[in-house]
Amino acid sequence: MSIPMTPAGPSAGDDALDLVATPADERGTSLWRGAFRRLRRNPSAIIGAAIMLVFVLVAIFAPLLTSFRPGTGEFFGQVTPSSVPGPSQEHWLGLDTGGSDMWTQLLYGARQSLVYGVASTLVGLTAGAALGVLAGGFGAVGGRVGGWVDTAVMRVVDILLSIPSLLLAVSIAAIITQDSLAIIIAIGAAQVPIFARLLRSSMLAQGKSDYVLAAGALGFRKRRIVMSHILPNAIGPTIVQATLNLATATLEVAALSYLGLGPDDPRVAEWGRMLVNAQSRFDADPRLAILPGICIVVTALGFTLFGEALRESLDPRSRR
Repeated sequence: MSIPMTPAGPSAGDDALDLVATPADERGTSLWRGAFRRLRRNPSAIIGAAIMLVFVLVAIFAPLLTSFRPGTGEFFGQVTPSSVPGPSQEHWLGLDTGGSDMWTQLLYGARQSLVYGVASTLVGLTAGAALGVLAGGFGAVGGRVGGWVDTAVMRVVDILLSIPSLLLAVSIAAIITQDSLAIIIAIGAAQVPIFARLLRSSMLAQGKSDYVLAAGALGFRKRRIVMSHILPNAIGPTIVQATLNLATATLEVAALSYLGLGPDDPRVAEWGRMLVNAQSRFDADPRLAILPGICIVVTALGFTLFGEALRESLDPRSRR
C-alpha cells in the first residue's frame, strides 16, 4: 500500500521553530522591559549609566570623601600672587586661588550641579508637560474649542522656542536675584517649550490610534480618554528627553556661573565659578581650569550617552 504524499508547506513544527528563532524582546514583551534588555546590550548605555552612577554617588557622599569644607579658604596663607600650591600628600589635587582644597571643591561642585540640573529639569518638565497635555489633549479630541486652545498654547510655546535657550536663561537669571532659585527657574523655563512641543506631538500621534477610536465608540468621556489612555502612551519620549536635558542643564548651570549670574556666596562650590576664578592663572596653573572643565564634559557626556541609548531602545525603527 502506498502512502500518500502531502505537499510541502508550513506545519506546526515549523511554527515552533519560528517561535524559538524569534528574539526574546519581540515575543509579547512590554515596551519598557524590551527597552531595558536592549540597553543592557548597548555599550554606550552602560558607559553613560556608569558615569551617571559615579556622578550621583560622588554628589551624595561628598562629605565622606574629604575631610575639608568647600570655600573656607583655610589655606589661603599658602597661596601667593605668583604661585598656587599643586598636588601634595595632604591635598591630592592642590589648592585653588582662594586657598581651598581643590578635591573638595570638585566634590561639592558635583553636588551643586546635580541639585541644579535635576531641579531645573523637573521645573521644565512639569511646566512643559502641563502645556503639552493642555494643547495635545484638546488637539487630540478635536472640536472647535480644542483647536483654539491648541493653537493659542502652541503660539506661546513658539515664542519661547524662538529665543535660544541659553539667552532665555541668562535673561531670566539677570532679572531675578542672584541665588540658587534663580538658576533653577532660569534653566527650567528655557526647557519648557521643548517638553511642551514633544508631548503635544506624541499625544496627537496617539490620538489617531485605534484604541482611542474604540474608547470613544464605547462612550468614554474625552477627559478619561486623554488622561487614562493617550497620556500614558505618549509620555515615553518626554521622559527620554528629560534625561538628555540633564546634560544641557549641567552645561547651562556652568555657563550662568561663568557669566557671573550664579550665587554670590563664595562658600558654594560650583564648577562654572571655578573656571572663572582660574582664568587669571591659566598660563601658570592650567589644572585650575582643566579639572573642573573635565568634570563638566564627562558629566554631560554620561547623560547624553545614556539618553541617546534610551531613545534608540524605545524607537521601534531601531529595534534589532
